[in-house]
Amino acid sequence: MQHDQTQDQDQEQEQLILDGLERFLEQVVEPHAWQLEHDDEYPAEIVEKMKDMGLFGCLIDTKYGGLGLSTLTYARMIERISRVWMSVAGIINSHLIMAMCVQRNGTEEQKAYFLPKFATGELRGGIALTEPDCGTDLQAIRTVARRDGDVYIVNGTKMWISNGIYGNCFAVLVKTDTSATPAHKGMSLFIAEKGDGFTASRKLEKLGYKGIDSAELVFGQYRVPASNLIGGKEGKGLQMILNGLELGRINVAARGVGLAQAALDEAVKYSQQRKTFGKPICEHQAIQIKLGDMATRTEASRLLVERAARAYDRGERCDMEAGMAKLFATESAMENSAEAMRIHGGYGYSKEYLVERFYRDAPLLVIGEGTNELQRIIIARQLIERNKI
Repeated sequence: MQHDQTQDQDQEQEQLILDGLERFLEQVVEPHAWQLEHDDEYPAEIVEKMKDMGLFGCLIDTKYGGLGLSTLTYARMIERISRVWMSVAGIINSHLIMAMCVQRNGTEEQKAYFLPKFATGELRGGIALTEPDCGTDLQAIRTVARRDGDVYIVNGTKMWISNGIYGNCFAVLVKTDTSATPAHKGMSLFIAEKGDGFTASRKLEKLGYKGIDSAELVFGQYRVPASNLIGGKEGKGLQMILNGLELGRINVAARGVGLAQAALDEAVKYSQQRKTFGKPICEHQAIQIKLGDMATRTEASRLLVERAARAYDRGERCDMEAGMAKLFATESAMENSAEAMRIHGGYGYSKEYLVERFYRDAPLLVIGEGTNELQRIIIARQLIERNKI
């Protein structure tokens, strides 16, 4: 009985949060999303309201000032945000991966200092992993941190870093031992606040995913306190960040669901308005087949995301579940956005309709947070690992 009451309370809290989010999206984001996206303008006022709502602390434990929400609730929030404007979901994602790296792996002192600031958005940023010559193969990074007394001196360049221009704090993956074998044993993760020697050199122009700032970060003789080494031990950085990427992949998968749903919604609406040969196109079998496939892909994607989120909430290893969700949901976003454009015909190619944006945003999802080719490999390896004979 007590369990049932607790579950009911959790569901009630989730619904209140989702209802509040819907109002925020309807009143604050939706009226401005088209223009901000068109101008590739950073949504500064939206971000300030996100801070006020506590969205930057939604997964951070309540004892550190966060909302302490479940990953399942978070995934549902990201889906809803992405239906309206996917870029807003990206502003939260990288920040929370950084926060969860500290919450799961940090020292008590690091948690007490950083997490309250992350929760309010006073310190806001993301993760700095990718480099100009290194993406999926993180062990090939070249950014180096060498200890000098109570500080480490960092040199290197990071590329395609979300929140890179407007963020002020990042979890930075570096090599503290360049001779370690295998390489991951010499990799460490630092919390780095912008300052002398750490700058964003340029904003990177993109096909889609506009509004959010993707940047190149440059570290030149940057001095980071040794106390900012997450967990206080060298050589654990890659393991920490890979655990964090499980959350990131759930986020990207939830974005895929949101985008797939938005494309479906627009297609369903337009198919009832547009007429050919004397009847709405939704009455033509060719269109009905497309809509049926789009709806099925969307719902299957949603269920995969929820499965992965529940596994993450239970503290289980879920790289296979997160990989499956990320793979299927993002491919669904790609397919649905293309089908929505076809259903709209010539109007789908026009910037007056939302499906044009979906078509540009979707490709990021199959590339980001580990390419879908990599997800297939992860799934297969875990499948063998869990079913050894």
